[in-house]
Amino acid sequence: GALRQSLREALRQCPDMARALSRLTVGRGGPRDLGAVRDALIQSSVIRGLLTRPGPAPPPEAVAALDNGLGDHDVLIDRLARALKPDAPLLSRDGGFIAEGYAPPLDEQVALRDESRRLTTALQRRYQTDTGITSLKVNHNNFLGYFVEVKPQHADKLSEPFIHRQTMAGGMRFTTVELGELESKIARAADMALAIELTLFEDLVGEVAARIDDIARAAHALAGLDLVTALAELAVSQSYIRPLVDDSLAFDIVGGRHPVVEALAPAGEAGRFIPNDCDLGPERRLWLVTGPNMAGKSTFLRQNALIAILAQMGSFVPATSAHIGVVDRLFSRVGAADDLARGRSTFMVEMVETAAILNQSGPRALVILDEIGRGTATYDGLSIAWAAVEHLHEVNHCRALFATHYHELTALAAKLAGLACHTMRVKEWQDDVVFLYEVAPGAADRSYGIHVARLAGLPDAVVARAEAVLGMLERDQQSGNLARLADDLPLFTAMPALGPTQAGPSPLEEAIAAIDPDELTPKTALELIYRLKVLSE
Repeated sequence: GALRQSLREALRQCPDMARALSRLTVGRGGPRDLGAVRDALIQSSVIRGLLTRPGPAPPPEAVAALDNGLGDHDVLIDRLARALKPDAPLLSRDGGFIAEGYAPPLDEQVALRDESRRLTTALQRRYQTDTGITSLKVNHNNFLGYFVEVKPQHADKLSEPFIHRQTMAGGMRFTTVELGELESKIARAADMALAIELTLFEDLVGEVAARIDDIARAAHALAGLDLVTALAELAVSQSYIRPLVDDSLAFDIVGGRHPVVEALAPAGEAGRFIPNDCDLGPERRLWLVTGPNMAGKSTFLRQNALIAILAQMGSFVPATSAHIGVVDRLFSRVGAADDLARGRSTFMVEMVETAAILNQSGPRALVILDEIGRGTATYDGLSIAWAAVEHLHEVNHCRALFATHYHELTALAAKLAGLACHTMRVKEWQDDVVFLYEVAPGAADRSYGIHVARLAGLPDAVVARAEAVLGMLERDQQSGNLARLADDLPLFTAMPALGPTQAGPSPLEEAIAAIDPDELTPKTALELIYRLKVLSE
C-alpha cells in the first residue's frame, strides 16, 4: 500500500514524456517538450529509488519496469536541469528558456538586452555631470531610438560630442556617437541572445536524440507502472478481486458489478449498486434476458462484457469471484444509431451489426445483443430475433447474453438445450412498480412500458388511452379487435372517453338511471346535480 501510494505520487508529477519525445524527433518540439523530458526523467530516477530501497519485494510488473526500462539518465538529467529554466515557453523562437549561468556568452547578451535602462541611466547621469544641466534626460521612442533631450534655454550649452536631431516646442533633442553605439549594442544583443538560445536548443535536442532509445524505454516503463498502479488503486478502493482466466469455455461471474455505473451511484445504502451473477457455462451458454424497461437489462449485459475486458487486460474485476475462459472476440449490438449520409436507417445499421455477429462469432466469442428486431414491424422483429437466437445456439456456439422484449422467445427454452431464460425482477406495490435490479431465472410476462411512459411525463390522456389499447390487445389479438382499434383512431376523437374501456354502464349512467324525480326535494336535487357533475369529470 505504501509503495503504491509513493509510486502514484511520483507518477502524478510525471509529464507525458512519450508525446514530448515524438514531437522533438519530428522537428516540431519546443523548450517545453525538453522540460517535459527533463521532469519525467527526474521522476523516473525517483521511482527507481523507490523500487530499489530496502523492504518488501516489489511486484513483478515493477521489477520488469526497473530491469527493462527505467535505466540511469543522471547525465542527461543534469544537463537539462542546468540548461533549462523551470518554466519554459512553448516555442523556441520566443527565447528566454536557457537558464542563467549555463552559457556565459548568452548571459552577456541578455544582460546588455535586459539592463538597457540601467546603462542609459548611468549615461544620463554622466552627461548631466559633464554639461551641468541637471534636467538633461536620455529617452527613447520608436522613431528616433535613443536621444538626449534638454529644454530650449539649455541647448546652447551643448556642443561636441552632442549632435542635433530634432527641435520641439518644449525641448531640443540630440544624439551622440556613444549613445548610438549603445543603441546598436542593445538591438544586436536581443538578436544575438535569441540566436545563441536557438543553437543551444538544437544541441539539447541532439543530446536527447542520441539517447532516444533509452528514453523511449523509460517512457514505456513509466506508462506501464502508471497502468498497473492505477488498476491496483482502483482494485483496493472499489473492492475488486483477482479473476481466474484460463483456456476453458467458462464464464462464471458471482456478484458482478458495472464499474462505471457503480462509480456514479449516489453514496449510501440507497444508492448501492445491486450485484448479479452470470454463468454462461457450456450447459447454459446462451442467456435470454427479459424484463421491463429501466429494470437493468442493458446494464447487466454491459457489465459482463466489461468484466471480460478488464480480466483479459490484467486488471482485477468488480465481482465477488470470476472464472473466465479466454474470450477471443467480443461482439456488442446495443443502442440505436443511424448512418443517413450512406442511406442506412437505424434498423439497417442494427441489421448490419447483427449480421457481423452471426457471420463472425465462434465458440470462444462473447456476444451481447440488446433488443434485436425492435426497429421494424412487430412480427418481422420477432421473427428476426427468433432466428438469431437459434443461429447463435446452433451455429455460432458462442457465449451470449440476448436481451429482448419479445417474451415469445422464451418458448425456445424447451427446444434449445443451451438456452437459459432469465428476467429482471420487479415488485408491484400499491399500483406502482418497483425495480429490484436483480437477475433471476424465469421469464417476464409484462414489460411495464406504460409505467415507464408515465414516469417519463407522457400526458395523462395518452397514458390512459395506452392502457385501454393494451387491455384490448391483451384480451384478443385477432383482426376484429385490431379493426375496431383502427376505427377509434385518431386519438383525439376519443377524448370524451379516455378512461379504460367499460364492460357495462358507466357510473354516471348508473346514477342517472337510479334517479326517481317524484321523490326529489329541492335540497336533494341540488346535491344530486353536484354528484353528477363530479361523475361527469
